[in-house]
Amino acid sequence: MRGRRRMRKIRLSKIYSFALCGKGTLEGEHSQIGGQGFSRVVFCNEEGVMQNYSDNSVRSTKYTAVSFLPKSLFEQFRRVANFYFLVIGVLAMTKLAPYTAVSAIVPLCVIVGATMIKEGIEDWRRKTQDIEVNNRKVKVHKGDGVFEYTEWKNLRVGNIVKVEKDNFFPADLLLLSSSYEDAVCYVETMNLDGETNLKLKQGLDVTSSLQDDSNFRDFKAVVKCEDPNANLYSFIGSLEFEEQKYPLSPQQLLLRDSKLRNTDYVFGAIIFTGHDTKVIQNSTDPPSKRSKIERKMDRIIYFLFCLLFLIAFVGSILFGIATKDELDNGVMKRWYLRPDDSTIFFDPKRVASAAIFHFLTALMLYGFFIPISLYFSIELVKVLQSIFINQDVHMYYEEADKPAHARTSNLNEELGQVDTILSDKTGTLTCNSMEFIKCSIAGVAYGQGVTEVEQAMDRKIGSPLTHEQVYGTESESDENRKSSDRKTRIKGFNFTDERIMNGNWVNEPHADVIQKFFRVLAICHTAIPEVDEDTGNVSYEAESPDEAAFVISAKEIGFEFFKRTQTSLSVNEWDPVSGNKVERMYQLLNVLEFNSSRKRMSVIVKDEEGRISLLCKGADSVMFERLALNGREFEDKTLEHVQQYADAGLRTLILAYRELDENEYKEFNNAFYEAKNSVTADQETLIEEVSNKIERNLILLGATAVEDKLQNGVPDCIEKLARAGIKIWVLTGDKMETAINIGFSCCLLRQGMRQIIIHLDAPEIQALEKGGDKMAISKASRESVLRQISEAALQLTASRGASQQAFALIIDGKSLAYALDDSMKNLFLELAIRCASVICCRSSPKQKALVTKLVKSGTRKTTLAIGDGANDVGMLQEADIGIGISGFEGMQAVMSSDIAIAQFWYLERLLLVHGHWCYRRMSSMICYFFYKNITFGFTLFLYEVYASFSGEPAYNDWFLSLYSILFSSLPVIALGVFDQDVSASFLNYTNKECKMSSSAGAGSSAGCSTDSLVRQWFSSFA
Repeated sequence: MRGRRRMRKIRLSKIYSFALCGKGTLEGEHSQIGGQGFSRVVFCNEEGVMQNYSDNSVRSTKYTAVSFLPKSLFEQFRRVANFYFLVIGVLAMTKLAPYTAVSAIVPLCVIVGATMIKEGIEDWRRKTQDIEVNNRKVKVHKGDGVFEYTEWKNLRVGNIVKVEKDNFFPADLLLLSSSYEDAVCYVETMNLDGETNLKLKQGLDVTSSLQDDSNFRDFKAVVKCEDPNANLYSFIGSLEFEEQKYPLSPQQLLLRDSKLRNTDYVFGAIIFTGHDTKVIQNSTDPPSKRSKIERKMDRIIYFLFCLLFLIAFVGSILFGIATKDELDNGVMKRWYLRPDDSTIFFDPKRVASAAIFHFLTALMLYGFFIPISLYFSIELVKVLQSIFINQDVHMYYEEADKPAHARTSNLNEELGQVDTILSDKTGTLTCNSMEFIKCSIAGVAYGQGVTEVEQAMDRKIGSPLTHEQVYGTESESDENRKSSDRKTRIKGFNFTDERIMNGNWVNEPHADVIQKFFRVLAICHTAIPEVDEDTGNVSYEAESPDEAAFVISAKEIGFEFFKRTQTSLSVNEWDPVSGNKVERMYQLLNVLEFNSSRKRMSVIVKDEEGRISLLCKGADSVMFERLALNGREFEDKTLEHVQQYADAGLRTLILAYRELDENEYKEFNNAFYEAKNSVTADQETLIEEVSNKIERNLILLGATAVEDKLQNGVPDCIEKLARAGIKIWVLTGDKMETAINIGFSCCLLRQGMRQIIIHLDAPEIQALEKGGDKMAISKASRESVLRQISEAALQLTASRGASQQAFALIIDGKSLAYALDDSMKNLFLELAIRCASVICCRSSPKQKALVTKLVKSGTRKTTLAIGDGANDVGMLQEADIGIGISGFEGMQAVMSSDIAIAQFWYLERLLLVHGHWCYRRMSSMICYFFYKNITFGFTLFLYEVYASFSGEPAYNDWFLSLYSILFSSLPVIALGVFDQDVSASFLNYTNKECKMSSSAGAGSSAGCSTDSLVRQWFSSFA
């Protein structure tokens, strides 16, 4: 029987604790309402007042019915080749033309018309989508407490709307009330940030009672807030209601295109409409990227224009000479030229004028040097190539039903020219499917698993790791392994240790610390429990895989989190006294959310005995410095274990806590309350300052270690890419030891490879950091990084002649910040590109983008960035090619990428097979195109040599016109779509061809044009 599930009624958002702070105040120097950037005033439920703001209709089309023809024509004739043929078409209407005007204009009309039709079809599809969205229906207040359906496009700022379950929000709304008494609702933001987990929003208490249609009969309020902007996670404003002011935050803002879930209905006031909404403000076009071969092609076009003008000029000079020599004692030598009908175009008495006019005629006659259908053919070929990529079953991930998806076809051939790959680690090289495998509690290491990194490292030294070496005794290992085999595998939990499991932890020397450790895991999070009412089983919806692993691990050890309300959490805990599980409820006072700068998360709770505790988990780089003097009892052992876990490729977090007295908490809560309710742009900074003060003097409990397993095929893929001559950089936020060991397990680092490690862990730097002199720290750190880079460069130079040993560069985040400085970045890049592999540890999203930009601009070679999370977006957009992994961290990376794939190892086929084919096809096609046009143009030129440069064509008018667009285009297009110089199986097992395609310059401009000229020259004398 299918179990009925019910979602527990609370979801913590990034600003959840705001809801717990009570009523806000707007007094103080931080208020910016009414100032620059905060000028919007919304009169709620007052019809006709807000007409000066934009309506709610949206338009994503490039053209309108009126602008399509002129704008599309302008776009077409911005291309030099098209403009040239337009001029030729106009000149063809004069007597200068060597052929009829119709035959000159028809090819141009065909190409321009076909492109305009393509543009029109694409724009019409966007138009139909706009019509469908604008005509969606929603209930709006019409007055007297009556709500009626109306179309989205008719909505105006200030309207009160009623949105029902599973419907999208039609505009950016201020949440007033919902079907829940406390005005909470659940929102899915899949269309905004790609995240499928539900987020909780909550209206103000003062409007939460407006739960019926009739309540809005006399409702009036004024909202003053920030102007429209693109920041999805920011909203600053105030609500004036019943002569009182109330602060507003992002928790009250419902964004357009997000969907209402698990809530029957909500009432909201429209704040931003149409193109003022945050989702539309974010819908900017991605950076325009053009392939190198396309840019080279432009240079070939300009070269052919120069050649065309040169031939026309030479022809006009020779024509003038021939015309001048035509008279013999006043009599024309060639009677058949009808001297009695001679005009200015052929008049021996006006040679200069005749030569000038002949120059214009020659420009038209030799215009076939310029391939009129080249751009259109290339676009068509690229689209067809993209279809082959999308339909490649070898890049289809059946488990998630995700095929490869080329989101742009402009860069197909660039895939075959990649020189450097810059990759994220978590979720890209690894599965981002975390498993709790080990932990350190009270200085004692628990957990008896062997990680993939340990296995890989052991294989490197040639001695398989035995269980006895890892676990201790053979009998203990066998017992644990059998116990593990008997138990059903639980996702997120791969922990085995009889000292902890089955309630045995109560017999450990530090049982009280173990209890607090797993209590932190069970409480310090933002997960939502989901209970199957039939079986009673609890599952969790968490914001990240590692958070889910922590909650599941706590449950398996005996601390089952099963219920959350707005102000409390309930946990079934193992009672060491009775030996049974007892239900405990903790009052949730505050949540201090995790972010990339804080690197930690805390909750403040009050237990049933009235004790107030702060529970904290975070990175070791920020946690150890926050420990109290009396809270460092297990610090040395914990540091030792953390180092061992990092060596094993595990991700670690430090757990700590502290007790708070009532007065201390009240002081913090008042300050936190003021910071959360300050209506100011630096609200987050104020919250950070208050949080820092309370997250001090912590007592260390221990450390967690979770394993993020490598994706299937990653080591083989990296090895093949390296053999193909592609350099691979890994940019990760992990510790250096973790990154190095993951590097070995995925074959990025190999046995015998010499490591160059740049870091700022020198004793003199650490001594300065303890002193706190920022200027001295910065100066010493800069000098240290510069010295290490210089010494490494000398080491590389010295070893070049001695051996062919490969080098790997590993640099930490602090050092990288200095290495990317303008005065040092070129030295750093010069060192890095001489290394076979590069690992940048503790990298921030900004550093990832800066490194990518440096490699792209410094090497001037094709760079490819690959990642799966929002922190990789800058890197993907900065690279020549951005590859998004459609994994578990939402769709931000995919939405910002050029090509999306489901697994990292698909990169092997994408680059080595499709990249090679597309590059060879495109370069051969372009060479073929120029060859056939130059052949045709030189044929006409050679004919003119024997025809006294008379300007007469060698072929029929229509044959001339249709040669490029009909007679010779299809074979070239077929070559660009179907040609395979080598098979996929050959490319998969041999990387020699891949190196050739990257270095031989098959698509170079000089190669194409020179080859065509030489072939034509010899064929003309054949």
